Amino acid sequence: MSDKKISREERRKSIERQRKHSNKQKKSGAKTWIKRGFLAIAALAVAGFLFGVVLFAVYASSAPELDEELLRDPISPVFLANDGETEIPYFTAQNREYVEYDDIPKVLEDAILATEDNRFYEHSGIDVIRLGGAVIANVTGGFGSQGASTITQQVIKNSFLSNEKTLKRKAQEAYLAFKLEQEYSKEEIFEMYFNKILMSGNTYGFGTAAQQFFGKPAAELELHEAALLAGMPQSPNRYNPFKNPQAAEERRDVVLNLMEQHEKIDAAQKEEAWSTPVESTLVPEDQRTTTEESTEYTAFMEMVVDELEALEGDYSLDEGLTIYTTLEPYVQERVNETMASDLFFDEDVESAMTIVDTKTGGISAIGAAREYEGDVRRNYATSRDRVIGSTIKPLVSYGPAIEYLDWSTGQTLVDEEYSYSSGQEIRNVDGEFLGPMTARESLYRSRNIPAVKTLEEVGSDNATDFTKKLGLDFGGIFESAALGTPEKQISSVDMAGAFAAFGNNGVFTKPHTIKKIVFRDGSTEEVVSPEPVTAMKDSTAYMVTDMLRDVVDTSIAGSTGKEAAISGLDMAGKTGTSNYSEDKLQEYGLDASSARDVWFAGYTTDYSISVWSGYPDVRTPIDTASDERLLAQRLYKQVMSQISSPETASFQQPESVTEEVIEVGTEPLRLASPFTPWSMRSEELFARGTEPSTISERFVADPDRPSGLRAEVSGSTANLSWSHGSDDVSFEVSVNGEVLTTTGNTTYSYNGLEEGVTYTFRVVATQNGRRSDPASTTIEITPPPEEEPVEEPEEEPVEEEPVEEDPAEEEPAEEEQPEEEEQPEEEPAEEEPAEEEMEDEGSVQTPDEPIDTPEQPEEPEEADEEASSGSNATSNGNGNGNGNGNNDDNDDNGNGNGNGNGNDDNNNANREDDES
Repeated sequence: MSDKKISREERRKSIERQRKHSNKQKKSGAKTWIKRGFLAIAALAVAGFLFGVVLFAVYASSAPELDEELLRDPISPVFLANDGETEIPYFTAQNREYVEYDDIPKVLEDAILATEDNRFYEHSGIDVIRLGGAVIANVTGGFGSQGASTITQQVIKNSFLSNEKTLKRKAQEAYLAFKLEQEYSKEEIFEMYFNKILMSGNTYGFGTAAQQFFGKPAAELELHEAALLAGMPQSPNRYNPFKNPQAAEERRDVVLNLMEQHEKIDAAQKEEAWSTPVESTLVPEDQRTTTEESTEYTAFMEMVVDELEALEGDYSLDEGLTIYTTLEPYVQERVNETMASDLFFDEDVESAMTIVDTKTGGISAIGAAREYEGDVRRNYATSRDRVIGSTIKPLVSYGPAIEYLDWSTGQTLVDEEYSYSSGQEIRNVDGEFLGPMTARESLYRSRNIPAVKTLEEVGSDNATDFTKKLGLDFGGIFESAALGTPEKQISSVDMAGAFAAFGNNGVFTKPHTIKKIVFRDGSTEEVVSPEPVTAMKDSTAYMVTDMLRDVVDTSIAGSTGKEAAISGLDMAGKTGTSNYSEDKLQEYGLDASSARDVWFAGYTTDYSISVWSGYPDVRTPIDTASDERLLAQRLYKQVMSQISSPETASFQQPESVTEEVIEVGTEPLRLASPFTPWSMRSEELFARGTEPSTISERFVADPDRPSGLRAEVSGSTANLSWSHGSDDVSFEVSVNGEVLTTTGNTTYSYNGLEEGVTYTFRVVATQNGRRSDPASTTIEITPPPEEEPVEEPEEEPVEEEPVEEDPAEEEPAEEEQPEEEEQPEEEPAEEEPAEEEMEDEGSVQTPDEPIDTPEQPEEPEEADEEASSGSNATSNGNGNGNGNGNNDDNDDNGNGNGNGNGNDDNNNANREDDES
């Protein structure tokens, strides 16, 4: 027993030893793999380092030689017009206020170093600490997201190298920076940077900027002035204190914070500088001089600089760049001439315009203001503080409705009394309501209420989505946005670009001034123009364009843009007027005809132009009751007519659009019928597949009424018959107002006639729910008089007057035999007239059939023949038929005609004829 226990204990210990040995081996193996991993990483690091060293050596070997002239002098950029050849005479090398290092004030040097390179005097051209932070930023944000250039590197980059973000350029920059530090002192390098850096426009160097902005040499600058200048190189145009004092002040305060952080100044000095307004020591406006040699392209070139600074990448105008722009000098000259023309009705009213290439989105020319000179200028073309009025309607209402709701240009809208959801009443400019109309008409007439209704149908989300694809940011789009009052406004540049998409089959390209950039080496280039995007369906673009054609159609009554029309040029456009609120009208003492802004945006297949007109002071109105309201249209017309070629292509209807003639006012839309009045017809466009197939029946003619309605009486049955020219009709038969049947036949039998009852039968033709006028006939079933057989024999002796034919023989015979007096009773002819009259009334002849008027003495025989054949005399109200039938037997009786007329009158009284 004990041996077994010992054996088990030993076995347990053996297993434990094996487990420990196994774990030890595992740990040993893990350590081995870790060691191997570290060795592999180290080997890779060494290999990478060696590869990097070799690569660095290769790149460095191809670096250019240092050139002192290039190190000390800026290299001006070259700007080329849209043709790629014409040089724009705007930027040239500026005469600088060159400042030696010993004359640079300490306060300005401290501000520059705190901002650009605080360890400048400690590194050897490359700041390893700053580089490490930049590497981390680049790893997390992408290569090139964060720079680590020292002042030395900036001097190298601005003097020799291209601006491309490549390992080769970075390697060459580091190598040359190190080399520069070996050949020049820190003070010399700082002096190069100080005098070389671009400050604004074509102003280079801090010394020149000090004179330009503060009217003093750099040595006399105060702390707040030095801080402002030190912050400008990051974005020279944006932080120009003359143009953007608020942005310049914000940047200055950042520099002051950095100076305190790096212990260049204390908190008290910072607070004092912070409290000093930027504009307090700037050169007074009337003493400033323009720094550009040419003002012809000033506004455009400022936009180029702004766009260059906004591009992703580190582009600097002092790097010898060649910049290909979108400027068309001829177009710009026409704009300049128009802005200086006598089209303006007084000296104070202002205007601005932007001309964009419809296909490319390139800005061809800019009209910033009537006079755009001096250092203090306001570019109204890029300003976004003006209310755009009804020019917005195609953008937020009708365009989205066609795009998202499949509306036609003929969509029915009702111009009627209407209010916003808040209860505020919406007014049209004329105070009237025009009722139902097409979307096309509501747009070319610029009716407010239909536009608001359309936006409500579209919805804010769809409207926002549509406008964003056109490069527009309105903030919030609410009901009132349809009348030009969104949360944010847009500029004439934005407007021209958005409308260009309508003329370019729905393809939008953001308006821009730069196409591509070629670097100093002449071979490296970068295309920077925006990529075109599809903003809407080509059907939407064309349908909106076609509606906007009507705005400038001089032949259409009510179109609002006739003043902009150019004969022979296919173009489209939209007017816009922004009015004052009731409160502002009262505050400014203005009447209801006052407007603060007037717009016109129009386009062809070549150019899109947006024009604004108004006064700098919004309290001064444009009078819409006069021709002042036409200023924007007239400016547009003058420019567009001069820059457009006679060969300008027309807008082409795409396959995705179809045209149909609809009946105006139908809902849903229906095709016009042959009976639709011309005034109610309209040729309208539809996205293919959405066009209506149903023809309007509003003006379709009713079916013809049945003709030849007859009622043949046979005993107690009335057999009706009639005719009709159409086969696809049905007939509704009624008697005395009660519908008997609806049938496709042209006959019907009615049973159960009763004596003493009058029956009026009507037959109405029906077709597709429409009814004809009724055809009708009336019969009266009268019982035979009971006393007639007694009375008639007494009268018959008088009727024996035919003695004239053979008096001698016939009269005696009749006198001798009184039985002859009873012969009339035996002859049914004496009693049948009453029945004949009843049958005659039941047999109807329509007015289309001739009415027989008995004139011959043989007519009684014809009447007898008709009676015997079942074809009775007509009951169309002509009493002569029945009357004469009775009078033939009483021809010599003076009472005969009287009785006949009496019967006829009775027939007329009982007959109802609705066919006439």
